[in-house]
Amino acid sequence: MDNRFQKYIDAIPAVADAAALRETFWLNDWMVPAERQQITAVTPAQIEDARARLERFAPYIERVFPETAENHGLIESELAEIPAMKDYLNNQFAAHITGRLMLKKDSDLPIAGSVKARGGIYEVLKHAEDLAFEAGMLHPEDDYSILAEERFRRFFGRHTVQVGSTGNLGLSIGIMSAKLGFKVIVHMSADAKQWKKDLLRSRGVTVVEYQDDYCAAVEQGRKNSDLDPMSYFVDDENSVNLFMGYAVAGKRLAAQLEAQNIPVDQDHPLFVYIPCGIGGAPGGVTYGLKQVFGDHVHCFFTEPTQACCMMLGMATGLHDGVSVRDFDISGKTDADGLAVGRPSAFVGRVVEPMLSGIATIDDHRLYDLMRALLDTENTFIEPSSCAAFAALIRPADLETYIRAQGLEDKMSQATHIAWATGGRMVPPEMREEYLHTGL
Repeated sequence: MDNRFQKYIDAIPAVADAAALRETFWLNDWMVPAERQQITAVTPAQIEDARARLERFAPYIERVFPETAENHGLIESELAEIPAMKDYLNNQFAAHITGRLMLKKDSDLPIAGSVKARGGIYEVLKHAEDLAFEAGMLHPEDDYSILAEERFRRFFGRHTVQVGSTGNLGLSIGIMSAKLGFKVIVHMSADAKQWKKDLLRSRGVTVVEYQDDYCAAVEQGRKNSDLDPMSYFVDDENSVNLFMGYAVAGKRLAAQLEAQNIPVDQDHPLFVYIPCGIGGAPGGVTYGLKQVFGDHVHCFFTEPTQACCMMLGMATGLHDGVSVRDFDISGKTDADGLAVGRPSAFVGRVVEPMLSGIATIDDHRLYDLMRALLDTENTFIEPSSCAAFAALIRPADLETYIRAQGLEDKMSQATHIAWATGGRMVPPEMREEYLHTGL
C-alpha cells in the first residue's frame, strides 16, 4: 500500500475497515443543514430545465418505445411498499425498521431497465436536441415525435456517441443513441457482464472490450472521441447533464409519495439508500431529493467492500485524488454496476454537505438479499441493486446516526426507500445463475 495514505487509516475508522476489506459505515462529518449548503457547481434551475426537456421529448419516446405509453413517454418507475422484506430484515439482521420500507423500482425502468435510464437517456436526448436546434431542424414548440422520421435518423447518423461503462450506463446510452440513429461506441471494462455486451451488439452498437478497469475504459473512450470532431463523449466522471437527468427523480418521487399519502416532514423523516459506483446516479438523485425535502430527507450511498471508492474519496476529503488500489483494495466485485475504483470529484464535492453517510457490503450478502427479496416480495433485482440494503443491515450504525439527528422518537413514522438500480434486463439464464450463486 502507498504509505501516503496510512495516516487516513490511522485517523478514520471507516477507512481502516475498508483497507482491511471489512464492511463498514461512514457517517459524513461534512454534512451541514440545508440553509448552510453553498453549492455552486449545479443549480435547482438546471433540474427544471431537464424536467422541461424530458416533457418535450415525451411524445417521441412514447412513439418509439411503446412500453412508455402508460406514463405518456416519461421514463418512470413504481414506488412499492415491501413489508415482507422489512420483516425479513428485522428478523435476520435485527434491523429495527419500525416505519415503512419501500422499493424504488428503477430496476424496472422502461427502455434500459436501470437507474441509468434516467441520466444516460437524458444526456443523449439533450445532445440530439442541441444538434437538431443548431441545424434548424427542430424548435422547442415542435411536436418532438417528428424525431422518429427518417430525415432525423439520417442526420444523427452522421454523428457518433461514445461512452465508457461497466454495463448499465452503456445500455442506456447505447439503446437510446441507436434508436435516434447515432453511430454508437461503448467502451466496456473487464467487469462488464457478457449479456450486456451481447444486448448492445444486437441493437447495432459497437462494443470495445478492455481487459482493464472502468477508469481505463473511460479514458480510452474519451481519447477516441476527442480525435473525431463528429463524436460526442458522455463523461460519467464529470457530466452535469447526466447528473441533472438523475436529479429530476426528486420531484417525481415526491409526487409518488404524495399520491400514496405518505408525508415527509419534521415528524416523518425520509431515509433513502442508493447504490453507488462512480457517483453520478446516487449523487443526482440525492441532489434532487434535497431540493424538494431539505433536511427531512436523509440520503445514504451504498458500495461493495471491494469497490468503495466514494467512501474513500469523501472520508479522506481527497475525492478523485484517491483510488481503491491506493489501499490495496481490488476494485473487483460481482456488483458490476458498482465496480469503480476512483470516484467522481464533481459528484463528491456537490453532495459533500448533504450526504448522510456511506455503508459498504460484501458481495456474498448481495446474493442472499437478492434471494430474500424474490422469496418475500416476488421481486427480482440484480446483485448490484441489493447493495441498497447495506445500511439497513447495520442497525447499530444507523441508530448512531438517528440519535445524532435527534430522530429516535420519529422513526416509527419514518419511510425508508431502497433504490433498486437494475434488474429487468437480466436474461433468464443469468437470473438462474445469480440465484444459485453462493449456495
